[in-house]
Amino acid sequence: MRSIFTVLCLLVSIANTYAQVGNGVIEGKLILKDGLPASSVSLFLKGTSYGTQSDSAGFFSLKAPAGSYQLVVKSIGKAERMIKVQIEAGKTIQLSDIQLAETPLALMEMVVTGQSEPQSLRNSVYQVRTIDSERIRMRGATTLQAVLNTELGIRFSNDLTLGTSDIQLMGMSGQNVKVLLDGIPMVDRGSTRESLGQIDINSIERIEIVEGPMSVMYGTDALAGVINLITKKNHSGSNMIVSARLQEETAGKEYDPLTERGAHNQSLGLTWQSQNLQFSGNVTRNNFGGWQGNAVGREKEWLPKEQMLYTAGARYQGSKWNVWYRFNGADETIRYFGRRNVELTAVDKDYISKRWFHQVQSEYKVSEKLNLNAVMSYTDYSRRTLTTNVDANDRRTLSLDAGAQDKSVFTTTFFRGTAFYKVSHGFSVLAGVDFSNNASSGARISGSPTIGEYALFIAPEVKIGEVLRLTPGLRFLQNSVYDAPPVIPSLNGKLTISKNLDYRFGYARGFRSPALRELYFDFVDASHQIFGNTNLKAEYSDSFNSFLVWQAASKAHLRVTSTIGGFYNIFHDQIGFATDPKDASKTTYLNIHLFKTTGFTIDNKLFTKHIQASIGASYVGRYNQFSADPELYGELPQFEWSPEINANLLYTFTKIRAGINLFYKYTGKLPNYESADLISVNLAETAGYHMADITINKAFGKYVNLLGGVKNLLGVTTLNNTSTDTGNAHSTGGAVPMSYGRSWFLGLNFQWSKN
Repeated sequence: MRSIFTVLCLLVSIANTYAQVGNGVIEGKLILKDGLPASSVSLFLKGTSYGTQSDSAGFFSLKAPAGSYQLVVKSIGKAERMIKVQIEAGKTIQLSDIQLAETPLALMEMVVTGQSEPQSLRNSVYQVRTIDSERIRMRGATTLQAVLNTELGIRFSNDLTLGTSDIQLMGMSGQNVKVLLDGIPMVDRGSTRESLGQIDINSIERIEIVEGPMSVMYGTDALAGVINLITKKNHSGSNMIVSARLQEETAGKEYDPLTERGAHNQSLGLTWQSQNLQFSGNVTRNNFGGWQGNAVGREKEWLPKEQMLYTAGARYQGSKWNVWYRFNGADETIRYFGRRNVELTAVDKDYISKRWFHQVQSEYKVSEKLNLNAVMSYTDYSRRTLTTNVDANDRRTLSLDAGAQDKSVFTTTFFRGTAFYKVSHGFSVLAGVDFSNNASSGARISGSPTIGEYALFIAPEVKIGEVLRLTPGLRFLQNSVYDAPPVIPSLNGKLTISKNLDYRFGYARGFRSPALRELYFDFVDASHQIFGNTNLKAEYSDSFNSFLVWQAASKAHLRVTSTIGGFYNIFHDQIGFATDPKDASKTTYLNIHLFKTTGFTIDNKLFTKHIQASIGASYVGRYNQFSADPELYGELPQFEWSPEINANLLYTFTKIRAGINLFYKYTGKLPNYESADLISVNLAETAGYHMADITINKAFGKYVNLLGGVKNLLGVTTLNNTSTDTGNAHSTGGAVPMSYGRSWFLGLNFQWSKN
C-alpha cells in the first residue's frame, strides 16, 4: 500500500510539473496620477478566466498559459485600460508601472489621512473631506486660506496689526487644529496657524480635512481635527514638465500693473523624471501691496506683504522601496507704516519670517503583508521685528526702544516610524513611534528651552464581514517638561447599513501640549506684563462624532451623496490668560477653562459628466461659560449658536474646453456672552456676512489656460461687532476685518510636457 501511494504521489507531481511548463507570470504595479498605489483593482486577460486583483500597495501577479493577450485593468471610478501583453512559458515578466486615470466621478475617492494604507473614501472609518486639484485651480486662489475659507465649519480671523490670520474648525481655534504637510506636522510660533500662509499653493495636489480628535495618530494639537496638505507627486514613465503661472488681482479698487498696489503672483516650476528617479523644483513670488481702505496718510488697513516660496524635491521609486526628499522654504516680509506725529516722525515695522522645512520619507514593502514607513523632518523658523524711525525727509534710523529689534527662533526635529501588518482580510495592525524635539530662543524667551516628546501608538483594524469595520487606538506618551496624559484612547468605526448607506461613529480623547510661547514667552512694555508659566498641564478633551452617508446614486456618469453629521466635544484644563495668583500686576497663562462645542452638518454633492456641485449647512454651538453659574449671572443658554451655508457649482464645457465656477458662503452672526466686571453679563455679536466668487477658465491649445473672475462679489470689508471688550491687547472689541472688498483677477497658466 505504501509503495502504491508513493507511486501515485510521484505521478501527480510529474503531471502537475508538466502542466505548468506552458505557464508564465506577469507582474507589475498600478498607480494613480499622484503616484499613490491603486489597490483592489481587478485585472484579467480578455476572453479568458484568468484574473487577479492588486494588493494594498498596488502590486499584482498573474499566472496564465503562454500566449498573446489583452490585459484589462478595470475599477469603479477609474478609466478602463487595455494593455497588450506577451506571456512566455516558464518566465516571469515585469511590466512597467501602469497609471490609472481617474474619471470625473472618481475625484476625492482616495484618502490617506489617518489611514493605515491609502484607501477609498467609502472604506475609511474616518469622515474625510477633500478639496481636489481642480477645485483649487478653479478658485484662482493664491493662498491656502482662500481655498479653506469656502469649507463648512472653517472660519478665519485676521490680525491687521501683525498681518497674520488664524483658523477655526467647528468652533475650535487654530491652536487645536493640526496642520500637516504630507503627514508631517508644521511648526508655528504660537497659537495662530501662520504656517498655512507660508506653503506654496502651486505645490498642493489636494487637501484632506478630518474633523474630530486625531491625537492617537498625530499627537498634540489635533483636538479639533487635522488639515493635511498633500503635495504633487511623481507620475510614471520618463518625462519633463515645465509649468508657469502669472496672476494679477486688484485690492478692492486699488491696482497698479505687476507691482505696488494690488496682488501680483508669479510661479515657475520644473520636473524631470525617469522610470525610477524624479527631480523637481518650484519658485513662487507673492506680492501684495496692501490696502489703504479708510486709513489716512501712509497707513494701510491691510499691511503690504512680500513673499518668496521655494520647493525642491528628489525621489527614487523602486519595485519595493521608495524614498524622497522635499524642501519647502519661505521668506516673508510684512510691512507696517506708522502715522507721522507732530514732529513728522513715523515708526515703521517690518515683520520678517523665514521658514526652512526639510523632510525625508521612505517606505519599504517587506512582503505582501508587511509595509514599513519612516519620515523625518527638520524645521528652522524665525520671526524678526525690525523697527525703524522715519523722519520728515524719509531718512531711516533703527529704533532703540525695548523690544524694537526682537527676534525669536523656533526649531523642531521630528521622526515617525510605522509598520503596517495585514494579518488577514479581516484583521490588520498599524503601529508606530513618534519623537519630536522643540527648541526656542529669543529676547522674549526665558533661556533657551527645549521640549522632547516620545510616543508609541497602535491602531488595529477589525473587519466583521463586509458590514462592520472597527479601529480602536492607543497612544502612550512621555513629555520632558509638562504633565502630559500618559495614555490617549480612541475608537472609530463604520457600519455598512446597506449598499448605499454607511454610518460612521467615533470617540476620541484629544490633547494639546502647552506651546513654547505659553511656557517661556515673556512680554513686557509700557502697558503689558505677560509671562509664561512652566507649570502648565496639557489640555485634554473627550469628543464624540457620527456621520450618516447616503449614496443616493452611483452610476457611470452620475453620483449623488448626502452626509448628515453631528459632534460633541468637552475640553478640560483649557489654557487662557489670567491674573498671576502671586502678583496681581502681572498676566500669565493658567489651566482655567472648561469649554465645549457641539453642532450638526449636512452636505450634499452631485457629480455628473460636466458638473460638480455641492450645497451644505452647519449649525455650531460654542460653550457659554457664564451659564455654569446661574445664581450669579442668571439663567443663560449653555451654547452660543452660529449657522453657515455654502454652495459650489463647477460646470465644464467639454467641446470648447472651458469651465465656470460659482461659489457662495453665508457665515452667520457669531454671538458671545461677556462680562467686564464679572458681575453683569451682556450679549455681544459679530455680524454675519455673505461671500461669493465667480471664475471662468478657457484652455488655448495644449499648454495654455486662461483664468479670470471676481472675488468677494458682494464687497465685504469689515463686520460690525457689538463687543465692549476693547481695553487690552487681546480684546475682542471693535470692527472685525474680513476682506478688502470686491477684487478682479486674471491669471495665465502654462504647462508643457515632453510626453
